[in-house]
Amino acid sequence: QVPLVESGGGSVQTGGSLRLSCAASGRTWSSYAWFRQAPGKEREFVARITWGGGSIFYADFAKGRFTISRGIKNIVYLQMNSLKPEDTGVYYCATQSYVGTYNDEGQYDSWGQGTQVTVSS
Repeated sequence: QVPLVESGGGSVQTGGSLRLSCAASGRTWSSYAWFRQAPGKEREFVARITWGGGSIFYADFAKGRFTISRGIKNIVYLQMNSLKPEDTGVYYCATQSYVGTYNDEGQYDSWGQGTQVTVSS
């Protein structure tokens, strides 16, 4: 597996912003996604972008607040604005070698170690 490295997590207050980064070394994947896992809950889809066409999907809770984008050199970002306490969790970057179902964890080939996001009220 090609390692994925997330960064940019941290602690902010309600209404704050964070930008997460996901760097994939060695290759460009067909699509990149962010998932998150809150304490005591299952991991859930946040957003996905395809590298070639830039097709983007967001979970309903992310629409209007989060923006996924491509950088250069196989880096993908997740800009998170207007953060809420319920956004607290570990955020994971994941990649697909083909453009599959955007919110199906089983169709993602590689996962990062995750970066912690904590939003306090």
